[in-house]
Amino acid sequence: MIESIVAMQNTKSIKDIDIQDKRVLIRVDFNVPMDSEFNISDDSRIRETIPTINYCIDNGAKSIVLVSHLGRPVGKSINFSLKHILKRLERLLNRAVTFVESVENVQSALSLLPKGGIVLIENIRFYEGEENNDPELAKALAKLCDVYVNDAFGASHRKHASTYGIATYVQNKVSGLLLKKEIDSFSKALKNPLKPVLLIVGGSKVSSKLTLLINILDSVDKIIIGGAMSNTFLQAVGYDMQESLVEDALMGDAIDILRSAKSKGVKIYLPVDVVCTNDPKNPTDIKITPAQDVPQGMMSVDLGPATVKLFSEVIRSSETIIWNGPMGVYEVSQFSRGTFSLAHVLADTYAYSVIGGGDTADAIDKAGEKDNMSFTSTGGGASLELLEGKALPAFEVLEKRDQ
Repeated sequence: MIESIVAMQNTKSIKDIDIQDKRVLIRVDFNVPMDSEFNISDDSRIRETIPTINYCIDNGAKSIVLVSHLGRPVGKSINFSLKHILKRLERLLNRAVTFVESVENVQSALSLLPKGGIVLIENIRFYEGEENNDPELAKALAKLCDVYVNDAFGASHRKHASTYGIATYVQNKVSGLLLKKEIDSFSKALKNPLKPVLLIVGGSKVSSKLTLLINILDSVDKIIIGGAMSNTFLQAVGYDMQESLVEDALMGDAIDILRSAKSKGVKIYLPVDVVCTNDPKNPTDIKITPAQDVPQGMMSVDLGPATVKLFSEVIRSSETIIWNGPMGVYEVSQFSRGTFSLAHVLADTYAYSVIGGGDTADAIDKAGEKDNMSFTSTGGGASLELLEGKALPAFEVLEKRDQ
């Protein structure tokens, strides 16, 4: 794990090269959540890439082309158009941005703009070749620039045309300021951290975090396991979790992880009491019970108060904390208390805290504590793969500094 992080840190950044009078293409991540009226509910990913765009403007770039995806469209759809984020982007940059419908129209749009003009291309996933890493699409994007900058950490684990293939056809390919910030933040938590180091891991399935739990045992001192994935561990140690979500096929793996952690001196904490319900979406019966006494026909959906107290003490006694995955069905107000309570406790500590992207960042935001964390990643899947010890493909194809 540490080796891959060190290798990724050795990637050249935009500050390591001269971009004066160069055409710059930045792969950004504007994949932001929107409601049915296309109102942006969280513009963090746009805000986080503004420093890289401004750096290009301030350092004399001839032109700036922005490439991003939005959602997972099947073909072209207005619901996934980047037109919906254009005004917010212009407001954050405090300057005009030209929107173009296709890669083929970029050159003509740039010819009408002054030096430092900015173009935003329509959702790159409208092209079938993007996710297939099609070389023709990669070449078309490469022709638009002298310098390729990847600043899309949230897509850095994908071998797509705009995150991976394009690098083959561009001589200067470097990381943006956000990409560097992301890898440096995870490095601080894992390379030479203040100890003890705590991992808080949750979410719905052990299967999605199995590699993480196996590979991170050598890098942490304590692990809190919550969310639905804790049900598999509790069932594995002999508790009847009734209708709770349990991955029966992975109970053996859960036991192996518990044994391995013990042999390495890593303390694992599981819920001692839980909030149970008959239906997480339309609850008519809610009970707090010991973890080993879930009522028949009910399921565990949140941490109980005794568990919150226990986990809070574990958090307060830690110096570095990495959190990936909510502690319960936080989207439902009755079952958000466990996740939100731990967020409040973490915010009140002096620990260095790194929050994984996706649902974890959303939960921390809903708890009102986003600004009180040391670092919140913009990438869900990317941050998970990084914690699993994998070298992210987007970093592999960028230029490296001389050793």
